[in-house]
Amino acid sequence: MTRRRGPGPDRAVTEPHEAQDVRVVLPLHLRDLAGVEGEVSVMVAGSVTQRSVLDALEARFPVLGGTIRDRATARRRPFLRFFACEEDLSDEPPDAELPEEVASGHEPFIVLGAIAGG
Repeated sequence: MTRRRGPGPDRAVTEPHEAQDVRVVLPLHLRDLAGVEGEVSVMVAGSVTQRSVLDALEARFPVLGGTIRDRATARRRPFLRFFACEEDLSDEPPDAELPEEVASGHEPFIVLGAIAGG
């Protein structure tokens, strides 16, 4: 991230070629599978989208390949939901940019195990 000074407040500006450190919260069963505790972070180059975050997550933890998205179609598994900034992003296009708060590392991208039943 590049810091730019000028008129107005000091703010972080993301250059397109720079990688962003994105925080990811996984459900317990996926953390166990990946052998991690708590929140993880992944480096995402370019636009921070669901697809780029999940690509980076699967690259860092290959054992997760096919668990969050179907390997053949790359679609989200039915009982998983995606959240960020208190919004359900599960039905958003995979290449839609995630909120700036996620890209900047202030808020995590959350993969949540859906609960079925009444």
